[in-house]
Amino acid sequence: MAAGGGLRFLLVALRFLLVALHMAAASAALPLVVNTWAFGKATETAWRVLQMGGSELDAVEKGCAQCEMDQCDGSVGYGGSPDESGETTLDAMIMDGNTMEVGAVADLRRVKNAIGVARKVIEHTKHTLLVGESASLFAVRMGFPYEDLTTPKSLSMFSEWLNQSCQPNYWKNVVPDSSKSCGPYKKTEKVICKEDWISSQRRISVHNHDTIGMIVIGESGTIASGTSTNGAIHKIPGRVGDSPIAGAGAYADSTAGGAAATGDGDIMMRFLPSYQAVEYMRMGTDPTVACQKVISRIRKYAPKFFGAVICANTTGSYGAACNKTPGFTQFHFMVYNPSLSQPSEQVVDCI
Repeated sequence: MAAGGGLRFLLVALRFLLVALHMAAASAALPLVVNTWAFGKATETAWRVLQMGGSELDAVEKGCAQCEMDQCDGSVGYGGSPDESGETTLDAMIMDGNTMEVGAVADLRRVKNAIGVARKVIEHTKHTLLVGESASLFAVRMGFPYEDLTTPKSLSMFSEWLNQSCQPNYWKNVVPDSSKSCGPYKKTEKVICKEDWISSQRRISVHNHDTIGMIVIGESGTIASGTSTNGAIHKIPGRVGDSPIAGAGAYADSTAGGAAATGDGDIMMRFLPSYQAVEYMRMGTDPTVACQKVISRIRKYAPKFFGAVICANTTGSYGAACNKTPGFTQFHFMVYNPSLSQPSEQVVDCI
């Protein structure tokens, strides 16, 4: 009995040690900042906010705002991706994984700090999403200044597009033929075939549309996520993509994990990839596998879509996945955690 009791004691002690080691490993991986693309300054800003005692929401807001100021790749913030009228408009969202509150703005005009306005939606309204001119008026009430989002670069992009007979664009089933000339367009009764729809996917690529999506997890496992973008270049005015839509552009749940997406928002938003990835992680799926599963799901319907997803669970494990297409075979994303002395650019091969 004594020998048996001693063995049981050793087994219990060993089990306790393994649990303690697991918890120590998990805490060592936190806090964590992960964001799409090689936007290292945004990662560093978010990390610095955490180190100075800021909340996870603060870190997401300031990290994404850094990209807005830096005009990351021309796809975030002012002066990029002019729409069909030559105007740059912004989309952004931020989500609190503790309360499940979301603040978002879409088609925001003449206000540079879109993620900041999205944060104010959480703090000062009972709403989730504000859009268009009314979102801009709300921003002004919250103390944000009106500023011109147009730059010489965006005007040049718009002028070049006009000189190329407005190619590419996002119209279909219209006259005149949108593949050959500019509008104004009127509807036609022609029914688009699947092949036309698939070929239209090639208009979106890493070179003309992406987003900063960010996940921040604090030392206690509290999660926040957010996005900011100026949308698809030459979009039809009023278009809203996946970025400001909770569950599509990003999602956070402090009981499971966080995720964020980037790419062709018109396709990706139909599948709520960020929400789905978090639900996979809730069931115990590894973050990398969770990202791969949502990419594979979208690919069944849109095999040539451009897109990627980042995922992180409550222990600080993270991963990413992307859809392999010509010219897009790898996806770069940023990570910062206690094991790193500076933001780390990481690369994943597309599937």
